[in-house]
Amino acid sequence: MLANLRLKKNEERRIKQGHVWVYSNEVDTQITPLKDFEPGQQVIIEASNGKPLGMGYVNPKTLICARILSRSAKLELNLKFLKKRFQEAQVLREIQFDEPFYRLIFGDSDGLPGLVVDRFGDVFSVQITTAGMEAVKDDIMQVIINLYQPQAIVFKNDVASRELEGLPLYEKVVYGELPEQLTITENDTQFAIPVEHGQKTGWFYDHRISRQKLQGLAKDKTVLDVFSYLGGWGVAAANAGAAEVTCVDASEFALDGVDQNAQLNGLSERVVTIQGNAFDVMNALKTEGHKFDVVVVDPPAFIKRKKDFKKGFEAYRRINELAMRLLNKDGILISASCSHHLSRDDLLKAVQSASRHIDRNVQLFDQGHQGPDHPVHPAIPETEYIKTLFFRVSQSW
Repeated sequence: MLANLRLKKNEERRIKQGHVWVYSNEVDTQITPLKDFEPGQQVIIEASNGKPLGMGYVNPKTLICARILSRSAKLELNLKFLKKRFQEAQVLREIQFDEPFYRLIFGDSDGLPGLVVDRFGDVFSVQITTAGMEAVKDDIMQVIINLYQPQAIVFKNDVASRELEGLPLYEKVVYGELPEQLTITENDTQFAIPVEHGQKTGWFYDHRISRQKLQGLAKDKTVLDVFSYLGGWGVAAANAGAAEVTCVDASEFALDGVDQNAQLNGLSERVVTIQGNAFDVMNALKTEGHKFDVVVVDPPAFIKRKKDFKKGFEAYRRINELAMRLLNKDGILISASCSHHLSRDDLLKAVQSASRHIDRNVQLFDQGHQGPDHPVHPAIPETEYIKTLFFRVSQSW
């Protein structure tokens, strides 16, 4: 029998509208003191009148102190529950993708808050960010084994958000053996994925559709890919016929990956790399008189917290201004953001502000969203974070 977590009067409204997060200040701590719960403990969330709102798990140490897993108070988070959610997620991915390369589980959007699973063929990269999912990590591993007979499962639990949940950081192959080289296919391009030592889960599937749009624009063009990581944009552009691609990243490890991926696709002669701070490298390229037909800026989140908005917005404005200065006449700027706190309209404003500062005209002619393996939960705006804007940049009219 699960314990109950009761909300204060009128605090159930947001939950009834579909959200699945409960904040600590919404809990009636007179009736259900948070200190009485263990991190990750499963609970029945109740309205102030005692009516069940659903089943979830709790962590008394965090601002988001509970997350709802099901509107049924009769279920529990166990092997059977996880298997059903995995199977439901699999159906959605099979509708969209012919090959087994995608984000299989996207947290709240797939009814498993605190869990992300990326699939690289027979290798699964798992990221757990909440105490509730950590408590059932053995069941998560077992479900993947039962459903997919994987070659390897890697737990990539080295993200800082785990510390907020009181969880240790670690990265470990928990099942099987990783192949010497793990290769995926995306947009008819091959990429070697460093699951163990790469960023996040090893790869960013979320921009897949926008990178495909770039491929349609890249033939015979010179392309600059800024914040390139493993060359997801740049190598794909080269494979679609770009004349020359320059990838910029601060990480030597990432650029070694670009070189490997260029070689993997027989593109080494058309892909070059530059290591360094993106702002410094772009300024140096401008000073040296370099120009490109297409510039892609896909930075890490410049705005990680709401209070960082002003500083982060200026960073987006500056990086887009530098990108425009490096474009040939009627060049194409592809500006992306993964900051949830920067809306699509805010990114558009940043680009517009940058264009006016250097007397350029911009025309927004296409837009991109996160891929279909990153579904959006309509009641949780935080699940929609990727935005990509495609501009033609010309001299001011």
